[in-house]
Amino acid sequence: MLFRQIYDSTLAQAAYLIGCQRTGEALVIDPERDVERYVEIARAEGLRITAIAETHIHADFLSGARELAERTGATLYLSAEGGPDWQYTWLDKRAGGGSYANVPLHDRTEFSVGNIRITALHTPGHTPEHMSYLVTDIGGGAAEPMGIATGDFVFVGDVGRPDLLESAAGVAGAKEPSARALYQSLKRFVELPEYLQVWPGHGAGSACGKALGAIPQSTVGYEKRFNVAVSQSTGEEGGFVASILEGQPEPPPYFARMKRENKTGPALLGGIPTPAHATIAEIAAAASRGAVVVDTRKWKSFATGHVAGALHAPLNKAYPTVVGSYIEPEQEVWLVCDDAQVRDAVLGLIRVGLDRIAGYVTPAELEAAGLSLVSVPRVEVAALAKEATSGVVLDVRGLSEFEAGHVDGAINVAHTRLAVENGTIPRDRPVFVHCLSGARSAYAAGYLQRLGVDARWVDGDWASIATSGLPVVTAEAQAELVH
Repeated sequence: MLFRQIYDSTLAQAAYLIGCQRTGEALVIDPERDVERYVEIARAEGLRITAIAETHIHADFLSGARELAERTGATLYLSAEGGPDWQYTWLDKRAGGGSYANVPLHDRTEFSVGNIRITALHTPGHTPEHMSYLVTDIGGGAAEPMGIATGDFVFVGDVGRPDLLESAAGVAGAKEPSARALYQSLKRFVELPEYLQVWPGHGAGSACGKALGAIPQSTVGYEKRFNVAVSQSTGEEGGFVASILEGQPEPPPYFARMKRENKTGPALLGGIPTPAHATIAEIAAAASRGAVVVDTRKWKSFATGHVAGALHAPLNKAYPTVVGSYIEPEQEVWLVCDDAQVRDAVLGLIRVGLDRIAGYVTPAELEAAGLSLVSVPRVEVAALAKEATSGVVLDVRGLSEFEAGHVDGAINVAHTRLAVENGTIPRDRPVFVHCLSGARSAYAAGYLQRLGVDARWVDGDWASIATSGLPVVTAEAQAELVH
C-alpha cells in the first residue's frame, strides 16, 4: 500500500492519496481544485486515480472532487447520510451531460481500491453528513485497519468545531444539536483500537477548530490521552457541549459560499488560470472601474504607496483567508506580484473560488511607473491616546481576544468579518486600526481604505497598547461589574 499526505500550508488542509501498488489503483480523499498535482503524484508512483472520496461538504475551501472526476473518470464515494439538506446535488451534472460514476455511502459501507478495503464511518458533529474512513491493507495481509482518515472530525489535539452550520452557514439553532452529535461520535472514536493511526483533514492554522496541533498525524491512543476535547467526551454531555462551543473563532464570511458551492457543484476550471502580464495602464484602468487589485508586496511597501482601492494580501499563510474574506467571486481580480509568484497567487485565489483573474504587473513595474499612489497613515502607539480622541479605535482581533482585554470604547470586528459587519464603522472620522501584532490590522486597513474609510494603522502590538496608558477594559473588570 502507498500512502501520501498532500498538504496545503496556506489553508492548513490535508488531502490523502492511498494506492494499491499491486493493481495500480488509487484513492484521493478531500482534494482541492488544482487537481493536476494529485494526478502527477499518482502517475509518478505508477498509479491511476480510480476513486475519489470526501469526508464532508467543506466550508473552508472549494472542493476538487468534481474537477478530479472530470479529469480522471474516477468513481466518487460521497456521504448519503445527514438528511436531504446535506446531499450533493451536482452528481447528475457532468460536463457534456450525464452523471458521474458515484456510490452513495452510509455508515459501515465498504468499498475497495485494488486490494485496499475502505470502510466508511458516519461521524456527524462538525457536519451532519460527515464520514471518516477506515483503511485496511488486505493485500498486505492485514485483517484490521491501519488508520482512519478523520477529515474534520478528530484533529491532532482538537476536534472539528460543531458551530459552523450556525455561525457560518446561518442555520439557526444548529450548534448545540451538532455539539451533541459530536459528543456521540467521539464515544465511538474512543472505542477504536489505540494503535490506529489518525489522519486528520487539517492542521494548525485552520479555522475549522480552535486548538489544532501542527503534527501531521497521530493515533487514537495518543488523542485519547492528550486531546482535551476527546477526553471530555468520556464525561458528562452538558460539560462537553459548553466547552466545545466556547471560544470558537469567528468564521470568515466566505465559508457560507464555499459550503453552498461544494453542495451544488464547484465551477469546473479545466486547468489553472494563467493571467496575462499586463501593463501599468491596464491595471490602473481596471482599478478605476472597480476591479480589485491584490497587492502581494510586504506591508511597508504597500503602506508607502499602492494603487487606490488595492488590497494588502502578501503571499503568506493568511493569503487565501484574506482574499476570500474581502473579494466576491464576480469581481475581476488583478495582481501585483513577481513573475515567479503568479502561480502561487492564482492557486490561493481559485482554492476559495475566485476565478476571474485578469492579469498582473510586477512590484518593480508598479514602483517605477510614477502613478499617483495612495498611502496608509501610520500612528505610533505613543501618539494613539491623543490622536484617537478625533476618531474611534477599531480592534480587529477575534471576539475572545477582545473580551480578554481591549481599549475602552473600542469597536470590535474580526478582520475576516469586515465585509459583512462594516456598517458600525464610521466614515466621517479617522479609524485607528489595531490587532495583536499588526498583521491583521494591516489587511484590515487596506480593505477599509478601499471602502472609503479614513483608516489609520496603529504601529504596535497589543501588549504595547495595553501598557501605553490608554484606558483598558479587562475580562476581570467586566466580571466584577456583573457581580
